[in-house]
Formats: sequence, structure tokens, C-alpha cells
Amino acid sequence: MTRARRVVVKVGSSSLTTHDGRIDRDRIRELTDVLAARRAADVEIVLVSSGAVAAGMTPLGLVTRPRDLATQQAAASVGQGLLVAHYTRAFADHGLTAAQVLLTVDDMMRRAHHRNAQRTLTRLLDIGAVPIVNENDTVATHEIRFGDNDRLAALVAHLLRADALLLLSDVDALYDGDPSRPGTRRIAEVREPEDLEGVDIGSAGRRGVGTGGMVTKVESARIATEAGVPTILTSAANAGAALDGEPVGTFFAPARRRRPSTRQLWLAHATAGRGRVVLDPGAVRAVLGGRASLLPAGVIKVEGEFSAGDPVDLCDEDGRTVARGLVNYDAAEIPNLMGRSTRWLARELGPEYEREIVHRDGLVLLSRTPRRSAPAP
Repeated sequence: MTRARRVVVKVGSSSLTTHDGRIDRDRIRELTDVLAARRAADVEIVLVSSGAVAAGMTPLGLVTRPRDLATQQAAASVGQGLLVAHYTRAFADHGLTAAQVLLTVDDMMRRAHHRNAQRTLTRLLDIGAVPIVNENDTVATHEIRFGDNDRLAALVAHLLRADALLLLSDVDALYDGDPSRPGTRRIAEVREPEDLEGVDIGSAGRRGVGTGGMVTKVESARIATEAGVPTILTSAANAGAALDGEPVGTFFAPARRRRPSTRQLWLAHATAGRGRVVLDPGAVRAVLGGRASLLPAGVIKVEGEFSAGDPVDLCDEDGRTVARGLVNYDAAEIPNLMGRSTRWLARELGPEYEREIVHRDGLVLLSRTPRRSAPAP
């Protein structure tokens, strides 16, 4: 962490608000003081901040976090301005300019939006600003209900080729059980996925203000480390110590295997399948074991509506998703191609049909032990 020159810091709602849901100005100031100190040491800082929904609850007279999407979005639209205003004042006291950047996972799915976000964030860093990134809760649909700012932080870290990711929570580290119980052990390092086997990660934070919980933070760390970004998970109170390189929290080591390409990481974590293509057993083995392209001969069924170039889930006959890829055909075209060789298709339909359903360069494996897929869109 002390060698990192570009750091993405993610802070959750529970670390920024009081117990009654109000923005805690002292906590925001403490965090900005820490980040400004690193910025003064010539470290580029990108802050991914939750808290818009929580900040908007009190002005709207809401006692508990709303469950329906429309009220969540209303609270976010009120709270986002309050949240950024506090950051703007706090960073201004250090002579720093805060810049609001609102993103959704959909922005990370669309490659043109993805590149635009990268250019904007890079330019903000070049001119010395501190980008404050948040999920655009006022227009998000699926994402707002699952606390994806954790995942968004990991994707931003990859997007900007950050040197480190710091995930701040209301818990000081990852534990091998409920940290409130005697005998529970802090997990200091995670170097391989096997290090977390048998660990009860739980599902929610202590405060109940946010939505991500420890599960999404561990998933975020996994995404970042797959991209080669070392990650530390700790509490907001330990932010300064973590940035100073002290042994706090839980350290997730970057993967030692070959880093996935930008397209592979994008496909695996920033897209959702717009439909499903069902494979026969031979095609499943070829895709999983041989890193082969998916040919028309291996397809037995198509579900959902999608267009050429869309991401689709590749499933086995039991409906379990094994991979995701960018499809070369519209959904309506594929039934006429199923079970045919590309040579036969080229001879009967024309040379433009001598191509894969999904080329291996546009395909990423989601699991070697496939899990059941969500229903097709």
C-alpha cells in the first residue's frame, strides 16, 4: 500500500451515517483528512462512496431504509446532493477539488460508455481532482437492490489500473465467523480461494443501512485480485493505518496466474447475459476444457431475445451457466443453424455463415463447477 501511486477507496453507507440515518459530518471529515494526506504525498485517490439513499432518508422522514425501488430512488436523488456537498466542503479545506461521477453497472457493460468513463476519470486525476464515484441510484434497477458499489469499486480499480483497492466497512476485517463471538479469528491474509473454505462470511453489515454486506466485499476483492489489484478490507476507522501500510484488516493478494484481459473481466463481472444458449455435453466439454469457440453444431436450444454482439450465457442441458460470451448472431437466426457444421452452413447459406456462435476470444468461463443460471430474460 505504501508503494501504491493510484488507490481506489470504497466506503459504505454505514461508515458515513449516524445510527438514525443522518450523514455524519465528523466521519466524512475524518475520512477526507486521511485521503487528503495521501493526496499530499502525491498519491492519486479515487473514492467510491455509498450513502446517497441513507443520506436522503431523514429529509424524507423515512425511519428505516425503504424496500421499494421508487422510494429508494427518491431517497437517493435527495441524498446524493447532500453527500457530495459534504465531500466538496471537506476536500476544499485541503485545497482539493471533488468531482462527482455517477455510474451504473450498465455503463460498465457498454463498451463505449466504459471507455468514456475511463477517459473522464483519468483526466480528473491528471488535473489533480478527487473523483467521487457512486452508483447512479436514481436510475439503477437491479443494481440498487444488491449494493453493487463494492463490485463497482473493483471494476473502477481495474478500469484505472489502480495499484491498490481499499474496502472500508463497519467491520475491521474478515473473520472466520461472527466477530462478536469469543474465539473468532481474524483472517489476516487471503492468498488463494481455498483460504476461505469453510468460512462463514455472513450476509449483512452491523448497521443495516447499506445493502452489500461482507459477501459483496469478498466478491469485490476477488474481482480486483483477479485483475492483479491487491486489496485490503478493514474499517473506516483504520483507513489511515491501512494506507500507511500497517498490518490491519484482511489483505487479499493479487492472483499469481495470468491476469484476465479487460474484455474477459468485463464479460465476467460487468455484464449480464441477455439470453441463453444451451450446449450439448460435447460443446460444454470443449468450452470448459479446451478453451474452444462455440460452434453451431454444439447448440441445442436458444432462450431469450438478443442481437449479434450482445453478451449471452452459455448453459449446459441442466440450465447451469458455464460461460458467457459475445454472440455473433441474433437469437432468431440461431435455431436454423443448430446442429450444423460451419462448412455445411457456408455451402448452403453463404460464406458469411462460416463463423462461430461465440468466438473463444469473446468468451469467459464463469465456473468450472457450473452453477444454476438465473431465468432467461
